[in-house]
Amino acid sequence: MQRTFASDNYSGVCPEVMEALQQANTGHVSGYGNDPFTNEAKQLFAEEFGPDCQVYFVYNGTAANVLSLRAMTRSYHSIVCSEHSHIYIHETGAAQSHTGCKVMALPSHDGKLSLETVQHAVERESYWGHHATKPKVLSITQPTELGVIYTPDEVKTLADYCHNNDLYLHMDGCRLFNAAASLDLSLAEASTEAGVDVLSFGGTKNGLMFGEAIVFLRPELAHEFDYLHKESLQLASKMRFIAAQYIPFLKDKIWHKNASQANRIARLLAQGLSQHPEIDISFPVQTNQIFATFPPSLIEELNVTFPFYTWNDTLHQVRLVTSFDNTEEDAQHFLEKVGVTFPIK
Repeated sequence: MQRTFASDNYSGVCPEVMEALQQANTGHVSGYGNDPFTNEAKQLFAEEFGPDCQVYFVYNGTAANVLSLRAMTRSYHSIVCSEHSHIYIHETGAAQSHTGCKVMALPSHDGKLSLETVQHAVERESYWGHHATKPKVLSITQPTELGVIYTPDEVKTLADYCHNNDLYLHMDGCRLFNAAASLDLSLAEASTEAGVDVLSFGGTKNGLMFGEAIVFLRPELAHEFDYLHKESLQLASKMRFIAAQYIPFLKDKIWHKNASQANRIARLLAQGLSQHPEIDISFPVQTNQIFATFPPSLIEELNVTFPFYTWNDTLHQVRLVTSFDNTEEDAQHFLEKVGVTFPIK
């Protein structure tokens, strides 16, 4: 089947992860995470994020986000996030319905929240005391839903504010790999060491078949999470098949190889698209997402043979997302249809 730039959820499973799944598919082992594959994966998380981290595997990214937030909140709390945040826009209100919390979506620049915006919103909500909600969690996405990266200093600035004002910092890391590879940082440098308290750790956008992880970087926040894990329908009986994928992913740094390839093809595409006189790149291309305005006729023509998403109909803005298995030939095919000469000069 043809590879496209519609979404990194469209891609298949990378060979190393498929091999790990096959290796896990032998013999009988204990269920519910009491198996050698899960134990090894958790040890690798500890080596990556620190010995005190607590890791729980769930089926998908929405569960990772929602359960992370549930562990940190009570129903009278509020959750602060960007107006572009996945928990606000694309998860069917799950964060609000499952936590009972008010979700406060704030204006942002390229999806990034500034300290001033967060501070103003928290102070305004806190002004009325117990007559309003109590802000408890700031949730940021790394990189943002618009593909732009928070630097470690920017994350630390937000983390310091949270910790000085009785808030926790949650990171939606569904594409954390792309950000870390672009910044040439370890996963810990892009999260733990910058002050993140709880991380939703993706993988399916970067070569895994299924399953995400919740990483508690402050272990006290995982108190009695075992019960919440089960109550929320996320305790996999054959957990080894989620966990086994993370063994080569972390141990052999497959995450870095896959993310670097996706980022490279995105840069190549962006470079080519910028040569077209009627195409404008909307945001800095720092990871594997490109947002650009296209002529309407070109959108319609391209979508016939190379499907992608139109992000904003009014602006004729499209989103292109590259995957670990996209190649230069894919970029060449697409750019030639756009009308850009390849190789790019």
